[in-house]
Amino acid sequence: MARVKRGTIKHKKREKILKLTKGFRGHYSKKKKFAKEALLHAFKHSYEDRKKKKRDFRRLWQIRINAAARTHNLTYSTLINRLKKNNIALNRKILSQLAKEHSSIFTRLLEYAK
Repeated sequence: MARVKRGTIKHKKREKILKLTKGFRGHYSKKKKFAKEALLHAFKHSYEDRKKKKRDFRRLWQIRINAAARTHNLTYSTLINRLKKNNIALNRKILSQLAKEHSSIFTRLLEYAK
């Protein structure tokens, strides 16, 4: 049976790892052993942060809605409650955009909710 040399495969695998760690500092982008370890951490953080991003945006939208509602003597919770009671089904992202970019529409919405 012929001897199998794995030099090219091993080299491709190393290059693939180093390509993914391009931009990392120090030996984390130069040496395969450290690059592989750095990649494991990077992938873990990117996975967690994709989940965290959704939480962060929802919190931001709530803060914007609350700030806009308080200029009209309402709190966030009472506004959401009144919108639900009046069957106005707008999600927080849309409400935030209305409060930020279209304040006249948002004020009409508040009057309708009262």
